Amino acid sequence: MLRRILLPKVSRLCFIRPYLFRTKAFRRPHHRLLPLLLLALCHFPQAASAEHQPWTVSLYFENDLFGETDQNYTNGTRLSWASPDTASFENDPQFPAWLRLLNHNLRYFHDDGDDLEHNLVLSLGQLMYTPSDVDTSTPLPNQRPYAGYLYAGVAYHTRNEWALDTMEINIGFVGPSAQGEQAQDAIHDLRGFDKYQGWDNQLKDEPVLLLVYEHKQKLFKRSLGGNLAHDFIAHAGLALGNVATYANVGGEYRIGWDLPEDFGTSAVRPGGDNSAPGKNDARRRHSNKPISGLHAFISVDARVVARDIFLDGNTYKSSLDVDKEHKVADISAGFSFLTGRWKVSYATVIRTREFKQQPHHHKYGSMSLSYSF
Repeated sequence: MLRRILLPKVSRLCFIRPYLFRTKAFRRPHHRLLPLLLLALCHFPQAASAEHQPWTVSLYFENDLFGETDQNYTNGTRLSWASPDTASFENDPQFPAWLRLLNHNLRYFHDDGDDLEHNLVLSLGQLMYTPSDVDTSTPLPNQRPYAGYLYAGVAYHTRNEWALDTMEINIGFVGPSAQGEQAQDAIHDLRGFDKYQGWDNQLKDEPVLLLVYEHKQKLFKRSLGGNLAHDFIAHAGLALGNVATYANVGGEYRIGWDLPEDFGTSAVRPGGDNSAPGKNDARRRHSNKPISGLHAFISVDARVVARDIFLDGNTYKSSLDVDKEHKVADISAGFSFLTGRWKVSYATVIRTREFKQQPHHHKYGSMSLSYSF
């Protein structure tokens, strides 16, 4: 249905594509994202049909109400869209030079002869952070500052069966413009909860930028008999920006029936979009089984943090802040299953203390829902 609606419009865009690329505006490097997406829309429907390469849309939701709290990292949502493989366009002169350079060179952990796939991932997300005191309207110097974060992101994936490299850029706002107060009030109105009274003390408006690189490596995948198997996916990365600067390392162990051909359970965190199906995944085969895969998982992500705007406060303006912990870890456990073209996952996450005044660890739930078509 979606393709029937979109393809006629896309066809008209493709007809004018050569004229767009001749315009002066689209010769500028920072204006080339639109032509890039236009190329994708022009070529991908045919490629996806011929090679059964799906688009994947994912919705992520994290909230500490699953852990029966409403404080610290209290809510995170993200919507992402992953394209089919762009590898066939790596020599297309109409693609911007930076994309062709990535196609050729973002393969540090891949051999030249590897059969690689490349995906473009677009995302939109919002995070909310609050203190533990719901009723106080005055500043709370020893508790986490109120903060909202609204961002858009573009990621580029290079992968084969055993490895995935992600380069990602997120651009957005921290502060009132991120609409954190309005989003939390809407949720609390819906569920009949008291509203937080201290949003006037939230971090001030600040444009933020985050650059992320992360490598994931499937260290093993072994059969345990029949369709039962297990695997382990390690990851390591680096993030730079005024919203956060850190290095991270971790991994995920999965065990179950018909493990999906992807790189683990996706999360809201930067670099956490892992669920686009690989070549042998049941979602590419358009399986009609009610449940085509079921597994349990446990994962850990440890970070050494140099900067966290949600704890350190605004970069160039005076704001509330707390003394952050430089070493933080998330430990999660849950289950995931495939049904048709859907992947559904749920995890309980325990995060160690993020700042010195925090009395104990934090607990929240993480859900993800992805559809490949």
